[in-house]
Amino acid sequence: MNLKTMLREGQFISAPGVFDPLSARVAESSGARTLYMTGYGVSASLLGKPDAGLVSYREMVDRVRGICEVTESPLIADGDTGFGGLANVRQAVQGYEAAGASAIQLEDQEYPKRCGHTKNRKVIPAEEMVRKIKVAALSRASSDFLIIARTDARTEHGLAEAMHRSEAYIKAGADVLFLESPESVDEMRSIAEQFPETPKLANMVAGGKTPRLTDRELRDLGYQIVIHPVYLLGAAVSGMRAAMSQLVEQGAELTTVADLEDLNTLVDFPAVWALDEFD
Repeated sequence: MNLKTMLREGQFISAPGVFDPLSARVAESSGARTLYMTGYGVSASLLGKPDAGLVSYREMVDRVRGICEVTESPLIADGDTGFGGLANVRQAVQGYEAAGASAIQLEDQEYPKRCGHTKNRKVIPAEEMVRKIKVAALSRASSDFLIIARTDARTEHGLAEAMHRSEAYIKAGADVLFLESPESVDEMRSIAEQFPETPKLANMVAGGKTPRLTDRELRDLGYQIVIHPVYLLGAAVSGMRAAMSQLVEQGAELTTVADLEDLNTLVDFPAVWALDEFD
């Protein structure tokens, strides 16, 4: 079932943030039905550097393709600002769709962008973002490929401006609204009430500006999609720290770490072995 159908049927979508094919396999094999490719996670895992516009379009679309090659779940993919002007937006939409993504998230930040829960974010004029969304909608091969419009205006310009931009982006052709970094449950409720007919996305980030709510609480507020962009990345870092602490301090490996048999199953080594018996 594709993402558009899931939303039309009223399904609630909870998407863990994945950042490479391995994390995507872990998420899907653990029960995730939709995935979210996080720009923060791609930048951290690929470069070991912050989500500050340092990863190129080519590197991002290659990650989309790599994730989609080893998973079947619909993928929502972070497209940052579209990587530049209108020609870049067209290329990003067409590239992400061809690589297998089900949706692209585009934001109205200036380039280079910043993580949505960090400081010093600046937004472009709303009219520029409206043009980007119109081009994005015209560039896709199928209307099943969704355009998620994100505004980062709340932090610097207030909720009213973010609401104004949200309405303009929906009219321009966005399929899903992502108003980033609301700062209270009341603000989140106001967003949901202001746009009852448009699917809305909530972003849950530990240590971020937005209150952390459960999936059930978000659904009850009126949101249809929730992303957990850095949850698995944080879990991976915590797990590696614990494993290294044991190795450095005790000179022994943790017995709770996935062993070779588990890893072989996860990356589908049996498919390779089956070819050894091919006749």
